[in-house]
Amino acid sequence: MDVSPAVMPDPIDALRARRDDFPILNERVHGKPLVFLDSAASAQKPLPVIEAMAETMRTQYANIHRGLHWMSERTTDAYEGVRDQVAGLIGAAREEIIFTRNSTEAINLVAHSFGSLMRPGQAVVISEMEHHANLVPWQMLRDRAGIELRVAPISDSGDLELDALARLLDDGKVALVAVTHMSNVLGTITPARKIADIAHAAGAQVLFDGSQMVVHHRVDVRAIDADFYTFTGHKLYGPTGIGVLWGRRELLEEMPPFLGGGDMISSVRFEGSSWATVPHKFEAGTPAIIETIGLGAAISYVESVGYDAIAAHESALLDHALRRLGEVPGLHVVGSPVERGGVISFTMDDVHPHDIATLLDRNGIAIRAGHHCAEPLMRRLGLSATARASFGLYTTREEVDALARTLEQIRSFFL
Repeated sequence: MDVSPAVMPDPIDALRARRDDFPILNERVHGKPLVFLDSAASAQKPLPVIEAMAETMRTQYANIHRGLHWMSERTTDAYEGVRDQVAGLIGAAREEIIFTRNSTEAINLVAHSFGSLMRPGQAVVISEMEHHANLVPWQMLRDRAGIELRVAPISDSGDLELDALARLLDDGKVALVAVTHMSNVLGTITPARKIADIAHAAGAQVLFDGSQMVVHHRVDVRAIDADFYTFTGHKLYGPTGIGVLWGRRELLEEMPPFLGGGDMISSVRFEGSSWATVPHKFEAGTPAIIETIGLGAAISYVESVGYDAIAAHESALLDHALRRLGEVPGLHVVGSPVERGGVISFTMDDVHPHDIATLLDRNGIAIRAGHHCAEPLMRRLGLSATARASFGLYTTREEVDALARTLEQIRSFFL
């Protein structure tokens, strides 16, 4: 009996049908089919997200928490239901989930509130590959509070130097290690649990900027032993204007509020005020109600696709992209980390990244070019800018091939 070996499904083709959920991908740019390879900056939105936000405005919009009428109660339930979704997504308790505008605001909240508990002479450690969102708030804390800012180095391949990180904590003065979970420039996925173990052994807390990571891989904040974790909705196929800070409850209860106003108080008198319990202590004013509901729809969508399928798609796509880009004469992929997410930065001999992006755009291909809000990393790499292609669950093999072919044409044009 002749038994043929089982044919494994192609993980890239497995998600091809999902492209139909993203109507914008049917658009044409300069007369060419859109090839969107800038998802690390902001991902496109599937129909369930678009429809959930429109339906909220069409049928049930009202302000939340304070209204006693049916519409307010219904919208409050929808809003607070997303808090439960986020908690389930990252393995947290719901009262530890704080809604912010984005990861930038979440990190500023920690820098302000946790930072106010730090003493002069204590230190925060970041890495050489941080986005400005996880760098500038700590510079501001340093300048106003007299804390020290230390920078952990990366290797030439783009991996965090763990031994050097540990040495920065040897003197016991570090209160917080704040590092990316996945670099938006190099795609480096950092070993979160090892970093947390190093921080905690030295008596420090640890914050991970998960803006990129949560898009590509499931994150369990308890498993990685984090103390704070941030991510942003617009990269996770949701809307702009909504982000998440997770923090351990005992830390959040100790921290003072970030902003003052309505909904973050327990009682107000002219003589003084008392604060609401967490998480509401950190959510002053009317929140991004519609955007939060959109985030909930995005989480539901991602979970319907499944992180295993997303990871398999990304791994196969990365392998294909690195091979195809490696065939382009004069093209240099930046970094070769041990573990990489769906982000590839590159340069080309004698062609500025801005010229690359402009010429690709004329062919309908959208990438990012510049310093990617990581100027210190660019200096570490000896570069002023890179071109960057980044993938979403809707990216296809044919789009990567179109990128490689057009880059070959650009290279020939500049010869």
